[in-house]
Amino acid sequence: MKALSNKSKIVFLSTFPPTQCGIATYTQDTIKGITDVFGKSVTCEICELVDKPKANPTQAFTLNTKNREDYTRVAEEMNADENIKLVHIQHEFGLFSGNYGDHLLDFLNVIKKPVTFTFHTVLPGPNNELRTFVKLLLSYSNSVFVMTHRSEEILINDYEIPKEFITTITHGTHVVVYEAPETAKAKFGIEDRTVLSTFGLLGEGKNIETGLRALSKIVENTPNALYLIIGRTHPNLIIDGVDTYREKLEAIVDELELHNNVRFINQYLETNELLEYLQATDIYMFTSKDPNQAVSGTFSYAMSCACPIVASKIPHTKEVLTADSGILVDIGDENQFAEAAIKLLNDENLREEMGKSAFRKTRASSWENVGIAHMNTYKKLMDKSSDVKFSYPSIQLAHVKKMTTDVGIIQFSKISIPDIESGYTLDDNARALVAMCMHYKLTEDKDDLPYILIYLDFIERCQKPKGNFMNYVDKNNREHIEQNAEVNLEDSNARGIWALGTVVSIGNILPDSITKKASKCLLNSLKWAESIQSPRSIGFATKGLYLYHNAVPNLYVAAIINKLNAKLLSGYEIYSTKDWKWFENSMTYGNGILPESMLYAYLVTNKPIYKKVALESLDFLISKTYKGDNFKVISNNGWYHKGSEPQEYGEQPIDVSYMIQTLNSFYNAFKNPEYKQKMKIAFNWFLGKNHLNQIMYNPISGGGYDGLEKDNVNLNQGSESTVCYLTARLIMENLKLSESKVIPLMKAKTGVAINQ
Repeated sequence: MKALSNKSKIVFLSTFPPTQCGIATYTQDTIKGITDVFGKSVTCEICELVDKPKANPTQAFTLNTKNREDYTRVAEEMNADENIKLVHIQHEFGLFSGNYGDHLLDFLNVIKKPVTFTFHTVLPGPNNELRTFVKLLLSYSNSVFVMTHRSEEILINDYEIPKEFITTITHGTHVVVYEAPETAKAKFGIEDRTVLSTFGLLGEGKNIETGLRALSKIVENTPNALYLIIGRTHPNLIIDGVDTYREKLEAIVDELELHNNVRFINQYLETNELLEYLQATDIYMFTSKDPNQAVSGTFSYAMSCACPIVASKIPHTKEVLTADSGILVDIGDENQFAEAAIKLLNDENLREEMGKSAFRKTRASSWENVGIAHMNTYKKLMDKSSDVKFSYPSIQLAHVKKMTTDVGIIQFSKISIPDIESGYTLDDNARALVAMCMHYKLTEDKDDLPYILIYLDFIERCQKPKGNFMNYVDKNNREHIEQNAEVNLEDSNARGIWALGTVVSIGNILPDSITKKASKCLLNSLKWAESIQSPRSIGFATKGLYLYHNAVPNLYVAAIINKLNAKLLSGYEIYSTKDWKWFENSMTYGNGILPESMLYAYLVTNKPIYKKVALESLDFLISKTYKGDNFKVISNNGWYHKGSEPQEYGEQPIDVSYMIQTLNSFYNAFKNPEYKQKMKIAFNWFLGKNHLNQIMYNPISGGGYDGLEKDNVNLNQGSESTVCYLTARLIMENLKLSESKVIPLMKAKTGVAINQ
């Protein structure tokens, strides 16, 4: 992906907080989305739009829209800054002075930087004057962003704007951790209420009075209903201190005797508190009465917080709100609003399913994904663009800890809620133990130790007298006999050995009791380990045995490593051909562990054949999973068989994580910079460098999404995906730290230092 140098700037021409308006908030959130994803590879600056001189400007530029000379002055100032590569104008009729805001043309006639627009309003059926003006605006640019497909259609059909000029990016939303309304209500002391809500800067266009009149009918069905009307009145509507619109609403409350059922929250809330109110909502009431309203941020936010919605029919709601996530009603029809709300209030299951559907639909429009989408267009517009560098998100353990009980880490999650019915597996607890050991090695955070012990105790509890392990344990911590009997457990057993070896490998910083327990379990498993047959099981076991042997040299362990990898080598010799340098006739899951196993065998035995096969097979795997700066996972929709073409989509985080782990091991062994670069490319898959251009993790909790399909991300955050994302993130953190260390040149006499 091409884009910006460290000195490049994008300037946003917009209102901006503390100004209270939707566009100000939208711009702030767009910028945050860009900087959260791309960090310091781009600088975003503001040209703040004001309607009177500002005594102490706080932004890089300030444009007084009432002063016509300011348009030219600001453009000249921007032209003088060679680091500004793009100007992004947030356009709304009324933001700029003149007929249709045509004073903006003074700016456009002078600015010499590439320009793009976001049209927050796209009016259908324009008269000739409006059509001509919009076409004139876009004659200064070949790029405009809109937020709905309906707006795109209007621009094409009514304004004759070429389709290739238009980028449609859905209104951004904030990522939240999914929770049921009952959980959120407790934060506000309204657990005993059925909550309806609406929010935003209040004004006639919000049509809150329709919601109030509908409420008078709703309370007959649901007496404990509480309608939260969240937000201040729009500042432009308060004249000489008189808030006429709010007084009108309060009069309706008096008239209908709804004092016990309405709560005005007359504040401009911080985003986090607003989102909590939305998560506490049973039904969101969207009552807007503007039939041409192109987009609504309040509606988008409500969907993203899993609110089932009753909404008036405007272009945005008609395009997005389908029958599985809400109910559309006619503008201003209080009876339809009441009827729809009562239907939902009488069916808790329907509300829950609608909320989940709304939540899933808006994940693609997270501000992080919106930032990625904007950058994909920006890079086409800017001169002298260089590579965009993704910024690594903070390391989060919240979801791992949420998934963990006193027994172990739970197998599955329904969105972000642990599914205790799925029980526990050795597989997942082994992976969790590896990740938590890595985190402890990085941070030596004592809070990690109880989790390390929980996962280790689970593995010990799963071990059988002969040294092998069971895999499945039910929610009551009982062996799941049927599942353990039905499934080949070699892989899970081998992962157990990998986890035990990981513990021993950091024994110098762990309490002795933990290290001794892991060592005892691993040594008890050795006799069983000798008999492993399947290639991946050999790989996982070899990794654990290598880690153990590296910490506690043991000839018997070294002999097992050699014995197991002789079997793996035999498979390679059988199946490998000139064009297929692999261990089997197909590439399936966890492929990286096979060349990695060969590497460990070489490091222990120093046999050249192991090194040769390790390097050959890794090169072959890279050739099948990398295309330039893109990483493509072997699809689980159908394995990649020799002589066939690989399947598309069906990509899982576990395979991305395993590839990063494998490349890390090879880089540590051979210091080939190509391996380091390939690690970064693979990790970018999590950050949005995939075919959907969407992040594959929850930035709030650290949960990892379960899969990347053709058209959507699987938003369930089970332990496998979460732990695999965490493991990959920890490896990249170690890599980043190693690159930032300044190492003195040992042989230099000048005191020069180099980055390594």
